[in-house]
Amino acid sequence: MRHRLRLYTGDDSECLAQDNRVPVRLSEIRRALADASRFNRAWLNDFEDEEVAISPDLYDVLSAYLHMRPGA
Repeated sequence: MRHRLRLYTGDDSECLAQDNRVPVRLSEIRRALADASRFNRAWLNDFEDEEVAISPDLYDVLSAYLHMRPGA
């Protein structure tokens, strides 16, 4: 396999930052997140300040859920 050489011009930092995002469906990570939260896994706390992007609909549902009374 031939290796391709790339010329570094110093402006790749923006491209690299954008490449760090991985789109996933909630169904792909829901079980792992629930398990990590339930058992208070340390790695979940390590990512506590990470920003995630969710749809407006999911945000509305989560907001309503957080404001519901526990017995409702």
